[in-house]
Amino acid sequence: MVRTRFAPSPTGYLHIGGVRTALFNWLFARKHGGQFILRIDDTDQERNVESALQPILDGFRWVGLDWDEGPEVGGPHGPYYQSQRKHRYQEAVQQLLTNGFAYRDYARPEEIKAERDAAEQEKRSFQYSRRWRAETDADAARFEAEGRQAVVRLLMPREGACQFRDLVRGDVEFQWSDEQDHVIQKPDGSALYNLANVVDDFDFQITHVIRAEEHLPNTPRQIFIAQGLGYAPPQYAHLPYVAEPGSKNKLSKRKIHEYLKNPEFKKIYEHGVRIAQAVGRTVSADTFNPVIVDFYRDVGYLPDAIVNYLLLLGWAFDDTREDFTRSEMIEAFSLERVNKAPASFDPQKLFAFQERYMQRMPVKQKSAMALPYLQKAGYISEPPPCDVGPVLIKIVAAAGDRIKTAGDVLDYSDFFTADDQLSYDEKAFEKRLKKAPEAKLLLAKFRNVLADADSFEVAMTEQLLKEFCESEGIKIGDVIHALRVAVTGKAVGFGMFETLEILGRDRVLTRIDRALARA
Repeated sequence: MVRTRFAPSPTGYLHIGGVRTALFNWLFARKHGGQFILRIDDTDQERNVESALQPILDGFRWVGLDWDEGPEVGGPHGPYYQSQRKHRYQEAVQQLLTNGFAYRDYARPEEIKAERDAAEQEKRSFQYSRRWRAETDADAARFEAEGRQAVVRLLMPREGACQFRDLVRGDVEFQWSDEQDHVIQKPDGSALYNLANVVDDFDFQITHVIRAEEHLPNTPRQIFIAQGLGYAPPQYAHLPYVAEPGSKNKLSKRKIHEYLKNPEFKKIYEHGVRIAQAVGRTVSADTFNPVIVDFYRDVGYLPDAIVNYLLLLGWAFDDTREDFTRSEMIEAFSLERVNKAPASFDPQKLFAFQERYMQRMPVKQKSAMALPYLQKAGYISEPPPCDVGPVLIKIVAAAGDRIKTAGDVLDYSDFFTADDQLSYDEKAFEKRLKKAPEAKLLLAKFRNVLADADSFEVAMTEQLLKEFCESEGIKIGDVIHALRVAVTGKAVGFGMFETLEILGRDRVLTRIDRALARA
């Protein structure tokens, strides 16, 4: 059975590039009727952030990447936290020592540095002399008597080459002479990345290690460890990294301030910030940015739109097709179609996917997505009053393509604002009412027409305005702009007559009276 895995470290927020890698693992497993395992790489206790794990798990669930084994799911190969598997790593270290694939080294850091500096000055490749290698118990005792502490290093070959077949990059070769005697266990007994991953992949019966290309240099040392432990290595596939917008540099959440110099990136970011702040989220560019999955969930993107876009970062079905359902992704996916070149992350293109997905979504479903944003912003109580649902559906239907993310519904919060608390776009109010006495007079007249209307349906109010303009000898624009500012507080919005119908006669009249008094 095909078994793939993804092993996030709880050292921060869920990176969009990490989700892409997890997606490819998930698709490969589902394509072959296999299993996808989630494992937590928390061996680096100094960098682990306890509060970061749950958002990572929640993020994977939100985008729909379910795991067959792992945290909160369990499974027959647990525990699924590396911090809880120390006994297995210690067993492996001892086996490597016994089999002659590793040794205890008592060199001090400054001694290693001195050897490295000497190699640099002599313009030769650094290769540790193994001077402080303990080959016997007597050696170890002598070194310890000097106050030295031991690490465990791999006893790497210094001749020949490591050759393997990569499912993305083809035949790969590394010269053993270029490899260092990598540390696999610290003095405190904690295992390091390369050892822990090899042991876990074996214990969890991982058949395919599909990961970012930055891990390609780790492969020869991991194959060496597997050989020393008598394991058959998994098949490897190294994916192109996700690059910065318009660049071949690796995408990094730490460079968000640099990315914000890009106008398109900044536009996406500011759109998200506006929504996040409206619902009371504390916003910082370091923790809330388009490189992190939480950004898209908080703004109201659709998981399917994100997954569809990420599928195309380093993979292509053909030269034209872009849209895939989940089942179509699984059916079409193959590692043979993965590109070797870096894939540039384009938040504007991701936003275009989001727009398309939102346009296809039924109004009722879109309204259900939008409701929590109005609740978090304090415009609607929780649970909502029974009459809110139909009104919200009308608003979302009238807004149409203007609602590009669920959070965009906040642009129409004026429908849920108390009439005496409606705020105004001061620039628009000044232009359309305060400094426009004719428009103010026309609005007052049309207010009386609306008061006597037989109904407030769209067709009725539209007809009334046309007749009013004809009788006054004016253009619709001479009054409709003042009307919009009076009843919504804004200069723009969806259809004026849909707006009047949704608000209803009493609220419209109250708002017009308040605006006239204020002007």
